Amino acid sequence: MSRALVFLLIGVVFGAGLALSGMTDPAKVVGFLDFFGHWDPRLTATMGGAVAMAFLGQWLLRRRGRTLAGAEIPAPPPTRIDARLLIGSTVFGAGWGLAGLCPAPALAVSLHHPVALVFVAGFVAGLLGVARLAGGKA
Repeated sequence: MSRALVFLLIGVVFGAGLALSGMTDPAKVVGFLDFFGHWDPRLTATMGGAVAMAFLGQWLLRRRGRTLAGAEIPAPPPTRIDARLLIGSTVFGAGWGLAGLCPAPALAVSLHHPVALVFVAGFVAGLLGVARLAGGKA
């Protein structure tokens, strides 16, 4: 199976999962993140399912020794919790909570709601800005 086809299939499954779970609906995401208001716990199952599938996928890939596209699986880099990680996580979470979208759902939503492209443009500007400030190490 060609790499392009593997990546296309993975993207289709990922996109379908986002749409079916409601992750492309900003109101649903904001409701899920509104712990002190009218909390909507329905996306908890989506998050739990995503974590379970990630664990299963990682376990299967480690047993196989290669990715579906045939590439070697590199050893994970050492994890360091530092100010950069904490600040980045906080900014990402704030953006997710304010917009009700994270990058992949924003791209999916932009097909039907072009205003989401403003979010995507802001996301790209943030990536480029951090890369420039960090000297290309974003």
